[in-house]
Amino acid sequence: MSSTFRLFLHSLSTVTVVSFSSHAAAQIPEGANTAKSIESIERVVTTGSRIANPTSNSGYVVSSVSSDDISFVSPSHIQEVLNFIAGAGVQRGNGQEYLPALRSPVLTGAGACGGILAAEDNIPLRAAGFCNINELFEAHGEMAERIEVLKGPASPLYGSNAIHGVINVITPDVTQDTALYGIDYGSYGYSRLKLRQGKDFGNSGVGINASITRDGGYRDEESVDQEKVNLRHRYEVDNLKVTSGLTYTHLDQETAGYITGFESYKDEDIAQGNDNPEAFRKAKSLRVWSKVDVALSSANALSVTPYFRDQSMEFRMHFLPGTPLEQNDQEGFGVLSQYHHVVNNTLSIDAGLDAEYTRGSLVQSQDSETVGSAFLVETVPVGLHYDYQVDATLYAPFIALNWQQAAWAVSLGGRYEFMDYDYTNNMISGRTRDDGTECGFGGCRYARPESGTNDYSNFSPKLSVSFQSSETTLWYAGLSRGYRAPQATELYRLQRSQQIADLDSVTATNVEVGVKGQHKVFSYVVSAYSLTKDNVIYRDSDFFNVSNGETWHRGVELTFNYQISQGLNFAFAGSYAKHTYEHSELLGEVDIKGNDIDTAPNLTFNARLGYSFTQNTQAEIEWQHVDEYYTDAENLNEYEGHDLLNLRASWAISPEVSVYARVNNLLDTAYAERADYTTFTADRYFPGRPRNVMFSVDYQY
Repeated sequence: MSSTFRLFLHSLSTVTVVSFSSHAAAQIPEGANTAKSIESIERVVTTGSRIANPTSNSGYVVSSVSSDDISFVSPSHIQEVLNFIAGAGVQRGNGQEYLPALRSPVLTGAGACGGILAAEDNIPLRAAGFCNINELFEAHGEMAERIEVLKGPASPLYGSNAIHGVINVITPDVTQDTALYGIDYGSYGYSRLKLRQGKDFGNSGVGINASITRDGGYRDEESVDQEKVNLRHRYEVDNLKVTSGLTYTHLDQETAGYITGFESYKDEDIAQGNDNPEAFRKAKSLRVWSKVDVALSSANALSVTPYFRDQSMEFRMHFLPGTPLEQNDQEGFGVLSQYHHVVNNTLSIDAGLDAEYTRGSLVQSQDSETVGSAFLVETVPVGLHYDYQVDATLYAPFIALNWQQAAWAVSLGGRYEFMDYDYTNNMISGRTRDDGTECGFGGCRYARPESGTNDYSNFSPKLSVSFQSSETTLWYAGLSRGYRAPQATELYRLQRSQQIADLDSVTATNVEVGVKGQHKVFSYVVSAYSLTKDNVIYRDSDFFNVSNGETWHRGVELTFNYQISQGLNFAFAGSYAKHTYEHSELLGEVDIKGNDIDTAPNLTFNARLGYSFTQNTQAEIEWQHVDEYYTDAENLNEYEGHDLLNLRASWAISPEVSVYARVNNLLDTAYAERADYTTFTADRYFPGRPRNVMFSVDYQY
């Protein structure tokens, strides 16, 4: 870390930072997803613009989970509040692990990682070529100011890995006078300490936002120890504003693996068991950034955000034969920049250059003999499987023209991105053991390509149009193209006889139309979309990483908030979608073309009914529905779906002290957080927790 960090500091010190204020890239905030009140349209949305600004009528919908909702739920996992976003779905694994979905099936397997860009305070959590499917556990979602979701490849501000959208965790501005001290305590040894303290010195401020979580776990020999901290500093003078931040996270998790057997999650003894007591995950992450804004003039402004990332993780791969150990790390630095120019009263221009450099490495090794058939024992040997390093460089200029007149607004933009990988194999190339000896049955399972380079260039145009038909109704439409460069693990972590992964970038074409309205007692957003993906990366029947897949994703989403009476309110976020394979591939004797993609429920929704008994006390019941879905690409096996009820209540004892109580899985339903099917294990599941409770006390002023 030291040499790269010194280089980052040197680069930071030589950057001439001037910045800006004004209206920037335009977007439409979806409004607060809350059952507690019908709020006015939010005027500051950073995910769509990177710049705090009054929103206009052009652009795209940004959905948001508010700080009130986060406090009310006090999520032990970010899934619990992402359920409030129409079209978003997360299947929890064990501990803090998960698999995401956003206008998509639940993303799993080869090619899944990197379909959704995860960020904190607009800084991507991982470099573009080094995604991790679980990476949101490196964001401080438990104590966020809000969580914003941009659906689809809508914005030129985001490039590779944002095909299905962006999930951006916004941490609180603790440079103002603020304080919060809290504790959560719940079933199965769950506890969390919360601290937020900030001080405003006028033209500057400093603060901390921190949490410490302990979770004993429902299943045998599982647990989570997690610490997260955000530090922030602000300095303002004249037209200059500098906001700097640091996030550090640490996860120490004892993992419980899948349970197997058809509907085994309905058997309490099996569901509570753990056939993988050796599994664990340990992860650390550090991000440092500084966003500098200076208004150059009334018509010109510039924003520059340099940042540094350092991450490391090791985990036992309990889901693979031989349960190997993976150790990976990455460090690097980058910069986000944006220039805004107002041409006249109707036209403005946004342009910028994003760039980053990352050095990543991966080691996979096995320390004991494989258990299983003679084929597995021979082809999955003890010793090193992979040991490589990748240096990645990314450059991405973008531009957007924004036009607005009367009720009409149009935004036209594009982003060009160049990604270069320099790969170094630190082992013997090929599919031998680490000492060069051959495996039987045709060779070892794991294959290592020769050292070399790969590069990818992509261009993505974006067009959005909106029309304000009345004071309360806005219509919008968008046409966009997104892309996802192959990830380093897809290129260099090969199997069997594959020695070169000749992969293309995944491309996605998205069409969307919608309408949103804000009335006195209710608000709504209705969206319809169609997204087609080409060059989809997957692992074929020969265990080759290939990129000739095609998929089609289409659906309708509804977000609705209704203040039924002074004390009674209702919130709904739902999606009906269809996700299908559009390429021919034989799995056994089944051609999957036209089949539903596995783990893609058609109907999902979240409904919440809340009642305020007094000004200081309220309660809410939540209904989470997940439709049945196929668990294999052949559409021969399926999970029946589930319905969960959760109950929450709060009492503001005083302006400073609030007490919360929550009952999750109120009816003690036996269900699976995740279900899938493999030829090796047949049906397998991550069981959901039985009925459990949590109590919280918060003191803030």
